[in-house]
Amino acid sequence: MIILNRFANNPILTPDRNEAWQKEAVFNGSVVFDGQEYHMLFRAQSSTQDIKGQQIELSTIGHTVSQNRVEFGKSTQLITPHFDWEAFGCEDPRVTRIDDKYYIFYTALSRFPPDPSAIKVAVAVSQDLVSIKERHLVTPFNAKAMALFPRRINGKLTALLTAHTDMPPAKICIAQFEKPEQMWDPRFWEAWYADLDLHSLPLLRSAHDHIEVGAVPVETKMGWLVLYCYIRNYQTGNKIFGIEALLLDLEDPFQVIGKTQEPLLTPETEYERFGKIPDVIFPSGALIHNSDLGVYYGAADTSVCLATVNLDRLLSTMTPHAHSHTFGRVSTVQRYAGNPIIAPILEHTWEDRYTFNPAAIFLNKRVHILYRAMGKHNTSVLGYASSPDGIHIDERLKSPAYMPREEFERKLKPGYSGCEDPRLTQLGDTLYMCYTAYDGVNPTRVTLTSIKLTDFIKHVWNWTRPELISPPGMNDKNACLFPEKVKGKYVFFHRLHHSIWIDFVDDLNYGNGKWLNGEAILKPMPNTWYSEKIGIGPPPIKTHAGWLLILHGLSKQDHRYRLGAALLNQDDPAIVEAMLEDPILSPHAEYENKGLRPGTVFACGAVILQDKLLIYYGASDETVCVASIKLNDLINNLVAVRAAKR
Repeated sequence: MIILNRFANNPILTPDRNEAWQKEAVFNGSVVFDGQEYHMLFRAQSSTQDIKGQQIELSTIGHTVSQNRVEFGKSTQLITPHFDWEAFGCEDPRVTRIDDKYYIFYTALSRFPPDPSAIKVAVAVSQDLVSIKERHLVTPFNAKAMALFPRRINGKLTALLTAHTDMPPAKICIAQFEKPEQMWDPRFWEAWYADLDLHSLPLLRSAHDHIEVGAVPVETKMGWLVLYCYIRNYQTGNKIFGIEALLLDLEDPFQVIGKTQEPLLTPETEYERFGKIPDVIFPSGALIHNSDLGVYYGAADTSVCLATVNLDRLLSTMTPHAHSHTFGRVSTVQRYAGNPIIAPILEHTWEDRYTFNPAAIFLNKRVHILYRAMGKHNTSVLGYASSPDGIHIDERLKSPAYMPREEFERKLKPGYSGCEDPRLTQLGDTLYMCYTAYDGVNPTRVTLTSIKLTDFIKHVWNWTRPELISPPGMNDKNACLFPEKVKGKYVFFHRLHHSIWIDFVDDLNYGNGKWLNGEAILKPMPNTWYSEKIGIGPPPIKTHAGWLLILHGLSKQDHRYRLGAALLNQDDPAIVEAMLEDPILSPHAEYENKGLRPGTVFACGAVILQDKLLIYYGASDETVCVASIKLNDLINNLVAVRAAKR
């Protein structure tokens, strides 16, 4: 997972409390190099002042210079409101040098408080960034975040802009001009706007999200690199700002030839989480220096910060081949086009709200699925469905296959409780099930029960009495019994202290001070997609190369669950021989971002059918979905990682 590395001395530009025009905030800096010096134009926010009878903190555009890209000198005010269409503020500049002129696009506010019709793009033209030669209103419609490419493309001036920023859904679009005057010609924009969708890039992953152009495009050997802001849950609350990147074809910028799979940065540090507008990061400038890409961004709408990444490494992760069968990576598993395969049924009160986190096992030529289900009382029970091909469900029971039976899983107070996240393992003629028991008050605990295969197949739910097997007072969950004994011992995996633990035990008798323990074999790692938590998905699957472990991870950066893959030693599953650097499934589909917990893919079951691995997962804690990948492709990638480590 590629991320930006924050500059140790961030922020690099902060408000000057002695200057009224920049007393409150300086942020969203755009940087251009003139061959000798680095010029930063930035948005400055003043102390409160009276503007046409309105008390506002006025935004204007400042200018500062650096010799080394990092240390900037004294700032001067470059652009202030002059026309009625910008009377209430000039915001968020993006500066491009082309044809010996500097074109500075910015957001102009004509009213306060502004409505969408008062928020438009304007441009100022300068020869030297000391004085403004001319300025114009650009868009006659609601738009922001316009940036001019730093060279003509096929003879045309080309720009990115964000239309309908305040009339969602926002669209990142491309406009091309034969001559500069077209950029502020209302007739041009009238014709362009009539075919708005033809000019837009399909980047928005959900109608609940928001998107906006960030920095001026950067030309690289592989394409135009565009940094942009992607805001998840923008329309529904709990906004999560992220910096992402896409790659456009050098000669046809309408062609998206690559993009990052995950955010490069999300708010995490104190200066990003606290300020005028907390938990905001916004990419506003980008420059290549030696082998690194430097990204300038606004932090909490208060200061300007810098983060860097090795350019070649970033580019190598963005193109389609980067996610195929190169070292350490794997093609993203393929979602079934008909997902979800199981959804709530309104007529069944026990599953009329959520159906998710399915266990799966292949028996008698069918895939059997036990899934977690919840109704309006928020009690987790387990439903049953089955499929002849692992995808099309042709059997689904009207009543739960498993319900809370013991005090430790019964609701002690209103809220969530019950039997959660099952995992199934066959040993001989018995099917064992581990699940998480929760009473709504005490910490979650791992529970073990079992059933004879013959009863399970006949839907005769003669489950043994469930037994707690993890210690009291500790949150323990995401457990499974290993599909084989190892050196005469039973083996359990479980998630304790946000890590994957393994335990070897002589028997399956627990209680009276005997509980799951063991050792951690995989722990959260900083700056990864599993930086907060890591746990198992389905029980490990035996292959010719070792035990395949599908696992889940939770990121501290964006609080999203993803799926990954690791390879365990054939003879000693406590030894992790390889793990893919990148996730094999991330929550990008709309149904993975709309539900009880948006941004979640969480697997508890997997089966092998013919040459494919089918992974069953919960999407947004609301539905059951399936994704597949050729087993050998996945194993070969893990084997390559293992070989490189030796």
